[in-house]
Amino acid sequence: MAARGRAASEGLDARFDEGDAEALPYADASFDVVASIYGAMFAPRPERVAAELLRVCRPGGTIAMGNWTKEGFIGKMFKSFARFIAPPGMPAPVLWGDENVVRERFGVDVSDLRLTRVSYRFDYPFAPAEVVEFFRKYYGPATRAFATLGEADRAALRADLVDLWASHNQASDPARTIVDAEYLEVVGVRA
Repeated sequence: MAARGRAASEGLDARFDEGDAEALPYADASFDVVASIYGAMFAPRPERVAAELLRVCRPGGTIAMGNWTKEGFIGKMFKSFARFIAPPGMPAPVLWGDENVVRERFGVDVSDLRLTRVSYRFDYPFAPAEVVEFFRKYYGPATRAFATLGEADRAALRADLVDLWASHNQASDPARTIVDAEYLEVVGVRA
């Protein structure tokens, strides 16, 4: 895992656990802060994820998330994926980027809930077509989408994504890609 290598190179004493967001391997009220940045939003049963985040956070602790929004650029990219691979019955991950859905999922178990839409800038020193290849290699949802498709659908998805990145590209240099993507910053206190 890259995070382990990075922590070691920085001389940090960090422990990394891998687990299921729907069944966290920790006791109740184990943590003062529970955070998920673009991660838990991909679990197939969001009600279980919310329950687990609440369960492992001590009362008075902080729950924080960063979740892509449906309206933002990454939400549009997920829409392209969904045209090819959307599993039936699975809620869209970007629902975690909807303020009303987050309020509903956490309910009265989170107080002082602050929901803020924030822009994240992707800035790559290569053209949109190369960005798509970068995402195909290194971004889990893109990697999985391409891996599950046949050759014709892979080519169609690639074309859709290149068009999406190119149409949102703010760079004046054709060998560079700058795209802003919106996410929902979620910060609340465990009641």
